[in-house]
Amino acid sequence: MADCCDAGCGLDGRQSRQRRTLWWVLAINAVMFLVIAASALFSRSSSLLSDCLDNLGDAITYGLSLFAVTRGSVIKSRVALWKGGLILLGAIGVGAQVVHRLVHPTVPIFGVMGGFALAGLAANGACLYLLSRHRDEDINMASVWECSRNDLVSNLAVLIAAGAVWGTGRGWPDLVVAAGLALILGRSAMRVLRSAHRELARAASISRTPPGAVS
Repeated sequence: MADCCDAGCGLDGRQSRQRRTLWWVLAINAVMFLVIAASALFSRSSSLLSDCLDNLGDAITYGLSLFAVTRGSVIKSRVALWKGGLILLGAIGVGAQVVHRLVHPTVPIFGVMGGFALAGLAANGACLYLLSRHRDEDINMASVWECSRNDLVSNLAVLIAAGAVWGTGRGWPDLVVAAGLALILGRSAMRVLRSAHRELARAASISRTPPGAVS
């Protein structure tokens, strides 16, 4: 009885910590989405817009993860499939924006790009720090950590793009970085989707195994 209680209390405590962390990163990403969306539209930056879409996708992802915290492994894996799909949708959206800017070229405002990329870097660094302690706990938190790591890469890439726009006086560095971010998002989506499919296959295999069967 004592061992069972200890295990149950430990699980409840872990889920409570996960929920608390997810609420924090959800709030941070929701605020950053609004801030960076405004700055992306003002600066006409495709890479900053991709960063903004990433924040929106993450805010939705963290909301889904909050739903999955107390659920079983099958539900968590299905939620991870949704999260992988959202990341992939973000990649497609960024790719569409790049194509639009190729047809209608502009030179973004590099100062706005760099300043808000730094703000995003600080915010997402805080999120990654908060999530790192939960990274290996289950697939739900592992996929959330993956999203947060992508954000840091995006912020650094936008900073590089801002410097290149300043140095060249042209808009193509912004488009190159945005296209690169779309590829990174696509690869990340595939990793999350593959991991979720593996977990679902494992759960299905266990459910088909007769009770008491010996492998």
